Amino acid sequence: MQIDLNADLGESYGPWVMGHDALMLDCVTSANIACGGHAGDPETMFRTLRMAADRGVTVGAHPGYADREGFGRRVIPMPPDQIGRMVAAQVGALVAIAQLAGTRVRYVKPHGALGNLAAADSMVAASIVSALKTMDPAFAILAISGTELERSARAEGMKVFSEVFADRAYQANGQLVPRIQAGAMLHDAKEAADRLLGYLKTGRMPVLGADPIALHADSICVHGDNAEAVDMARQIRARLAAEGFTLAAFSS
Repeated sequence: MQIDLNADLGESYGPWVMGHDALMLDCVTSANIACGGHAGDPETMFRTLRMAADRGVTVGAHPGYADREGFGRRVIPMPPDQIGRMVAAQVGALVAIAQLAGTRVRYVKPHGALGNLAAADSMVAASIVSALKTMDPAFAILAISGTELERSARAEGMKVFSEVFADRAYQANGQLVPRIQAGAMLHDAKEAADRLLGYLKTGRMPVLGADPIALHADSICVHGDNAEAVDMARQIRARLAAEGFTLAAFSS
């Protein structure tokens, strides 16, 4: 069985460093690269894109709210059509830098609060999908499994792939537990790998306060900004290989 392992990378800014991109790129098969909204700048984009290209890692755009202070984890009230244009501007910037870096942006995954809003709000999801389809119908969309963004992309005939999170807790409706709540993050690598493998064997994801729910996964995300990210990504990759999974990008 084939599965993709992705991480949110390129989230440094100027001299401020977030995460361990080079080490994470040795583990993952797809990299969601910040586009200058919640994080990232032209040099960080270029450097991350080059490292990904050197390792044969597929790259996607990771647009988010233009809120560096909040790292894109706060909802900024905006009409859906403005959200679509914001996403287009950020994705376009990464596409341009990718050309300079000798690689290609193949998919888009909304970040943080924007991703959570697109998961729940059909109008926001539709605006993002419409903007991306107008830019390039060949873009794939990486969406949280079972959400409005996933449904909207399918309705518009775009390529859509579903992801589950190795290091995030779930609610009974399939959406992620907000980070402000206790238990929202999984920090122990073995615990995260055990839960993930249990899900892959049964198709049902444990949730807080309810019975496990059915989710589909083409890709598994490990957040690159967690202190435990590298160890978690290494352990998950090794455990998946030991269970007979082939690690390969969902979009090539």
